[in-house]
Amino acid sequence: MKIGIIGAGNIGGNLTRRLTALGHDVSVANSRGPQTLSALAEETGATPVTVEEAPQGAEIVVITIPLKAVPDLPSGLLDKAADGVAVIDTGNYYPRERDGRIAGIEDDGLTESRWTERQIGHAVVKAFNGTYAQDILERPLPSGDPDRMALPVAGDDEPAKRKVRDLIDALGFDTVDAGGIDDSWRQQPATPVYGLRAGVEAVTKALAEASPERTPAFSG
Repeated sequence: MKIGIIGAGNIGGNLTRRLTALGHDVSVANSRGPQTLSALAEETGATPVTVEEAPQGAEIVVITIPLKAVPDLPSGLLDKAADGVAVIDTGNYYPRERDGRIAGIEDDGLTESRWTERQIGHAVVKAFNGTYAQDILERPLPSGDPDRMALPVAGDDEPAKRKVRDLIDALGFDTVDAGGIDDSWRQQPATPVYGLRAGVEAVTKALAEASPERTPAFSG
């Protein structure tokens, strides 16, 4: 598949490494410009591009940038993506450490990914937000392995969610359907599943045990 990745930090960089190794055509962008991605491109064979170019023709687009930077993404970002593009949102709201207070999340009660959807004007699939970046490289296992990790995946667009779950399976991880985007608070920071390295049964249990109350550490 043609995949565009916006953000080349820990998650974006390691997804670039794994997805190119699986044979996907990956374009990767960051806020500083393609000239700063030459080392990653040389290592992986990915194509360094501008943020505007990353989604062009892509069947899957990964947005893996700080939440506070989402409103600065270009208008019409996904206009030239492939029909039926699935957009993966890996973001988390860290009001005290990084993002500042976001009123839509704090006052309107939007989940982090619902807020992101409204900024970019496109449905998203929430995945990888509670995954340790190094695990993307070090913990893939074949389907059926009893030690295989499972990742929660939330989204309203069922075909897009299936496309993302199939991609995660190919990366070496099981998935658990975490419901729609309005349910995605179950996998936000400070919930039981966030950062959990476990299989389907434990991830399912952790999602069920989550509370919608935002903890003080993750409130602005």
